[in-house]
Amino acid sequence: MNETTTAADRTIPEDGLEFIRSRGLGALADRMGIEVTEFAPDRAVATMPVEGNTQPIGLLHGGAYVVLGESLGSMHANFVAPEGHVAVGVDINATHTGSATSGLVTGVCTPIKIGRSITVHEIVVSDERGTRCSTVRITNFYKRIR
Repeated sequence: MNETTTAADRTIPEDGLEFIRSRGLGALADRMGIEVTEFAPDRAVATMPVEGNTQPIGLLHGGAYVVLGESLGSMHANFVAPEGHVAVGVDINATHTGSATSGLVTGVCTPIKIGRSITVHEIVVSDERGTRCSTVRITNFYKRIR
């Protein structure tokens, strides 16, 4: 994988989608049908089907929004991690302001803060009409790999 240095302690891969393909999002994201469509240093985008991820009354489950948000935010934090560190989630919250009932939802993840020890990402999840359904914020801590 080609890499580009962006700061003294960070080496960010040139191809974000290749980074995701080589690492994967994990079994839960696979089971929920999450597909990454864009992955770059300044933003990450993924879709998830509503079908199969609903609560009993047919709405996309609130926890599904959070899984999409955490999958994007944590993977992006690892993508931009300082050399020799791994990102681990320490806080997540979500505010649901709409309800998807069919089709796909799209999560757009943008970093709010990428620091030396923590990152904060915001993930806006919208339905196919572009209506915001959930806003997720995740904080990751950078832990040194031994």
